[in-house]
Order: sequence, then C-alpha cells, then structure tokens
Amino acid sequence: MANVQADGQWYPPEWPDRIRALTDGSLTPVVPKRAATVMLLKDTDTGAGPVVHMLRRRTSMAFAGGAYAYPGGGVDPRDDDRHVSWAGPSRTWWAERLGVDETVAQAIVCAAVRETYEEAGVLLAGPTPDSVVGDTTGDDWEADRAALVARETSFAEFLDRRGLVLRSDLLGAWTRWITPEFESRRYDTWFFVAALPEGQRTRNASTEADRTVWITPREAAAGYDRGELLMMPPTIATLRQLMEYDTVAQALAGAPERDLTPVLATARLEEGRIVLSWPGHDEFTQHIPNTPSAPSAASTPSTPSAPSTPSAAVSPVVPDVPDDSNVPNGGAAV
Repeated sequence: MANVQADGQWYPPEWPDRIRALTDGSLTPVVPKRAATVMLLKDTDTGAGPVVHMLRRRTSMAFAGGAYAYPGGGVDPRDDDRHVSWAGPSRTWWAERLGVDETVAQAIVCAAVRETYEEAGVLLAGPTPDSVVGDTTGDDWEADRAALVARETSFAEFLDRRGLVLRSDLLGAWTRWITPEFESRRYDTWFFVAALPEGQRTRNASTEADRTVWITPREAAAGYDRGELLMMPPTIATLRQLMEYDTVAQALAGAPERDLTPVLATARLEEGRIVLSWPGHDEFTQHIPNTPSAPSAASTPSTPSAPSTPSAAVSPVVPDVPDDSNVPNGGAAV
C-alpha cells in the first residue's frame, strides 16, 4: 500500500529500498518511455478562473491508485512511423520546442492528441486546418476510439479515414517531467495545455479511472494541501502553475514561454537519511529513514507549510464539482 504525506502526496513504499539500491550501484535505471499528457481547460462564468479536467485513477491500480491526474499515456510506436495529416506549427518547430528530433516530436504531439481522445473523448482535430470536429459521442466515433485503445488502428490511419487533420496549434507545451531513476516504471512525459473545443464534452472513457471532474486549479490544490486529493508531484506542481491565469486564453498564451527543461528527482544520503528532491520544486523534498523497513506516512516533507495533521488522503474525496463524464470505457493513463 502506498504511503501518503499529510498533504496528499503519493509515496510508494518501495522507494527507500530502490533508492538505496540506486545509490550503491546495484540498481540499473530503466530507460523511460516517451509519454504525453494534456491539461484540458475551459472558462467559467463564476469569476474563479478556468477549470481543468482531471481523472482519478482507480484505487485498485498498482501504480498511483486513487491519485488524480490528467488524460495521457505513452507514445504508440506507430505515432512516428509515418506523417500524419497536420495543421499548425511545423514538425521542425515542435522538434525545437520539445528538444527532440522531428520524428519524435510528431510522436509526442500525436500521443497527446490521441490519448486525450482515448481517455476523455475529446479530439483536437478537424476537417480543415482551421476547424475542429464537434460532437464525438456517436456510436461510430466510439467504435473508432475503442479501436485506437486496442491498437487495432493507428492514429494516422484513423485521421486519414475520417479525413481529419491534427490541430497541433491547439496545444501548448507546458512542462516536462521524467520519472525518477529508482522507479521500475519510468516515463519521459511532456505536459500540454489545450482548450476544450466548442461543441465537445469530456467523459470518463478510461478503464483506469473511476471518476473525472472539472475543477479549478486553486480548488484542486487546496484539496491536495488538506490531504483530501491524492496527487503525484507533477500534477500538483502544474496545478499551482495554472493558478496564476484568469482565463484559458491567458494560459495558452503563456505556454510558449515556459521552460521545458526536464524535472528529474535526485536522491542523496545526508546524516543517515535519504533526501529526495525535485529541482525547482522544494515542496516535494522528502527525508526518508535510511533503513530497510518501509517508511511510514508520518515522513515529513521539508516545506513548513505542510499540514501537521493527516487527513483522509488514503481514501481521497473530491469536492462537489459538476462532472459531465459518465461513460466508462477503455483507455490508458500515464
């Protein structure tokens, strides 16, 4: 069972042993898989700023069960084996922005759009370079979505058959996080922002999620701070970053200026304890006992603002937020 900080940070119990193995050279890091995740945003008329679409991973999941995240997943090898119908900035532009070559850039952008469709039913594509599809909830759309999830068809084939072009201009690259070297499942994940297209609506299309919500970044961050919403560091970090924007347009306009230097956790031994930190994100620093036994949930983060009393973080609850997702189907999450 995962340990949880008082503020809701997910804490895998096997980390201490794996960190020790990494530091003494007995653990060889797994090569991370490329992945993408998308923070779907929409404006509200409440004056509280935009809301973001989040899903809660089923508590039965071995990895981050019960944690809140965004739609996303790994790159399909076929995402980079052929050119897809494309609109928006060129592959050369995306390659420079993402810090990869053009083939990898296409794969990452395709993964972002494809996974958003697979997990949320939202498709960032249109019949022309300046249009976007409307309602995607019909039976024929669902059949196509299921075929993508099952990898029975590639995303490029899906777009070609539908006569659609991928709207890369609807995405804004936001940040990049790499799973720590001591983890057994590692991902090199690019986070994107996008506005919910007019006429489309989200739904829970992932078998790995038991609920989805639209929630303001401020409300979600407050739930994390109270220990009510379980999240991993990249999720709460991006929520805090989104809090400064009053509209979706502002967030999208700010994306091109964001630093995409990868965030990778480091671990070191200090006074008989393991110090785990994420560069540039001091709130996640953890001091873990350097003993073979798994640490308890009482391990305290270095930030002085963490609540002193733990709450129901192991069985997180979510505020009463309007949820327009009600159709559980297959999918895959980061």
